Amino acid sequence: MDKGRFAVIIPVYNHEQRVADVVRSALSLGFPVFVVDDGSTDSTRTRIEGMAGVTVIRHDANRGKGAAIKSGFAAAAGSADWAITIDADGQHDPDNARGLIQAIPGSGFSGDRRPIIIGMRSNMIGDDVPWTSRFGRKFSNFWVRASGGPAIEDSQSGFRIYPLPQSMNMKVRANRFQFEVEILAKAGWLGIPVIEAPVSVSYTPGTPRISHFRPFVDFWRNSGTFMRLIFQRILIPLFIRKKMAYKA
Repeated sequence: MDKGRFAVIIPVYNHEQRVADVVRSALSLGFPVFVVDDGSTDSTRTRIEGMAGVTVIRHDANRGKGAAIKSGFAAAAGSADWAITIDADGQHDPDNARGLIQAIPGSGFSGDRRPIIIGMRSNMIGDDVPWTSRFGRKFSNFWVRASGGPAIEDSQSGFRIYPLPQSMNMKVRANRFQFEVEILAKAGWLGIPVIEAPVSVSYTPGTPRISHFRPFVDFWRNSGTFMRLIFQRILIPLFIRKKMAYKA
């Protein structure tokens, strides 16, 4: 069954070591690829410049992962019904996107209730998995649920499929890593399904991987986002929160 048109969005910030490999793998899916260079200061720009089949969007300064994803949504919306987001650090195999596409139900949802698909990382308990990733996932899963979002296993996975333009119309304030948890909480408010499907993840020792997640700074940013969402859930009736969460 035809599930619509897809595009790949890759937010990038100083991932010169892996970005070209990730982009080439993403191109093998056969979908348009949009790379959002979020103010990189290394050689990321030259590594992806001139790659056939790739549209590059550049931010003059670093604005955050959420802002990069929003820019990607805007660029892809004219040619795609769904946006596949893949991190540029090389931890994911873009070919796993085929399994995420298969997880989209063939029927039973309307245009404003199409699901968000999350690539649930399946091997997050090994010794090679950074403790920040293990802790962050458990922390985030709990507070996404407390904020009114879905009960899921991997709320921090950046490997996702978002429905367009539906996701663009959700009023998500966060522009950095917190975007990915806030959109899940607001999906819960709006009754938008969130479906998880397993994907592989690589944290192989010796493999170059750069993460810009800063445990102390981003822990407090996450906490601030969750506090805002939880207070809104407690104090504001659902019918008003729905209006707050979606552009009419």
